[in-house]
Amino acid sequence: MKDSKLKAGLTNTSSWIGIAAIVIFCLAPFYWMIVSSLRPTKDIFDTTLWPKTLSMENYTQVFDPSRQFGRSLLNSVLVAGLTTVLALVIATITAYALARLEFPGKSIILTIVIATSMFPLVAIVVPLLKLFTAWGWINTYQAMILPDLSFALPLAVWNLTSFFKQMPRELEQAAMVDGCTPGQAFRRVILPIAAPGVFTTAIIVFINTWNEFLIAVTMINKPEMQTAPVAISKFGGVSGFETPFGSQMAAGVIVTIPLVILVLLFQRRIVAGLAAGGVKQ
Repeated sequence: MKDSKLKAGLTNTSSWIGIAAIVIFCLAPFYWMIVSSLRPTKDIFDTTLWPKTLSMENYTQVFDPSRQFGRSLLNSVLVAGLTTVLALVIATITAYALARLEFPGKSIILTIVIATSMFPLVAIVVPLLKLFTAWGWINTYQAMILPDLSFALPLAVWNLTSFFKQMPRELEQAAMVDGCTPGQAFRRVILPIAAPGVFTTAIIVFINTWNEFLIAVTMINKPEMQTAPVAISKFGGVSGFETPFGSQMAAGVIVTIPLVILVLLFQRRIVAGLAAGGVKQ
């Protein structure tokens, strides 16, 4: 009995040590980014775990009117928000059809869907640039939203298809017995139950789109149209040979905090969606 309790205690302790190590490993870069953003410019290369002198000058520099960083944040919200909404609307309908309908080649379609998400973005940037230039789409929101949507949709469709497959068909059958049409059963019964999975997919799509850089930096050359990641990459120092590490760190904190808050606020829905998609009902 004592040996079993000792083994259980050691297992529990080692589990907590492993969890703590993973948390520290994941959060250390973000912590260092916060600490560096609070250092004065003259102390930016200090290696102390906490700034000797706390300073908000880096955050003040981030929102200097000449940098238009506030506008860049709004552009990121607009692009990521529209991409997420469009991806969810299209992916929800598509995934439900793939999960419920039987037709030839369905497995092939699902394979193609997931294969497209693995296609390297860098390989299509130049063709997209040429195409959008011909259409007059350079420096427009659709030049960022459509490519982002093309990479967000496969992931969303795959996630939601797996989620809908776990839901029992008896739900629709019971709704139609009560007088619902297939469309009404989908809207009134399936969608409310599928909310955790849809919400989880929305968070994943939003985060991926929020962090997208390559398309935005290629298709946009006007400062007032660029997104936050592009704006950060173009921050300049006092001279052309100086890299503004402090203001870049501060901007990185500003861009990251909304995502952290979003995940913390809705973590229960995210966990519920992930669990519901992985457990057969």
